[in-house]
Amino acid sequence: MGGVSDSRALVRLLRDPAAAREVEDWTSLLAIARAESLAGTLAIRLRGVAVAPPVERLLDEARQAAERQRTEALWEAEMARRALAPLGVPVILLKGTAYAAAGLPPAEGRSIGDLDILVPRDSLPRVEAALLAAGWEWVKEDPYDDLYYRRWMHELPPLIHRERDRMIDVHHTVLPLTARPRPDAGALVADSVALESGLRILAPADMIVHAAAHLFADGDLAGGLRNLWDIDRLLRRFGEAPDFWPALRERARHHGLEAAVSRAVRLACRLYATPAPGGWRGRKGADAAFEARLLARDGWGRERRPLLRLAFYVRSHWLRMPPPMLARHLWTKARR
Repeated sequence: MGGVSDSRALVRLLRDPAAAREVEDWTSLLAIARAESLAGTLAIRLRGVAVAPPVERLLDEARQAAERQRTEALWEAEMARRALAPLGVPVILLKGTAYAAAGLPPAEGRSIGDLDILVPRDSLPRVEAALLAAGWEWVKEDPYDDLYYRRWMHELPPLIHRERDRMIDVHHTVLPLTARPRPDAGALVADSVALESGLRILAPADMIVHAAAHLFADGDLAGGLRNLWDIDRLLRRFGEAPDFWPALRERARHHGLEAAVSRAVRLACRLYATPAPGGWRGRKGADAAFEARLLARDGWGRERRPLLRLAFYVRSHWLRMPPPMLARHLWTKARR
């Protein structure tokens, strides 16, 4: 592993920490890891691996930063729990905070930003009022943005706590209401799993369905290597159960996300050597383009391949809303 020209070197090192002895350009590798929000994850993977002292110092700083983020994320989840407990509604943690709260493998060194929660849609007015009363306030005060979120999105407009400066995204489903797939939000809530704190997390199959939806059905794949790593870690944890893989297939089909889940598993197998049954592996359709998008960074950590990135940016908007609505939305944004 000599010079670094794209993110493939980072992928290889995450997959096989012993490859660290072949790294020549740690500056580029760490720049890419930071850009992909994988510096803490890489540092955990390389714990105990012999590297040069300056590199080890940087890795140790990344481990400490990840641990601080984990502590802050869990505290913010506890603050949300206290604010919402009187309502008696299920509050389901999503993404990084869910992994940390449940002690799941993706949490090891993971960068965690906003607090994401899922609540039943009919409880949104009460949840919103309780959070506002507890010190959160609106980030977006523009009337168009507020209406757009409430009418078409899968979440309330983002909120930020006035004292702790931490954001919370309150979801009522996992994809925009205008998206072509329509996941069964009621089933996500009904089958969620309670933690000792009283908060909840998604069921194992639903957790992977959500991660795949977020990666392949709702965005332009920016920072996608971290999300794909989450999927790899979850599949390694849950995939040993004899009935897991048929259940995952059925659950993905139920939510209308079988294509996204299948692509997530195929690419996790290809990039991270995720163990999966034969029917889940291989390469299909546009997988090569998705892989190229995931790896599109240069040795400075900057995004490269601008035309490919533009194509995925357009795709992300195409998936989110029908063409007439997309045209109106972009026109409104452009005028403002």
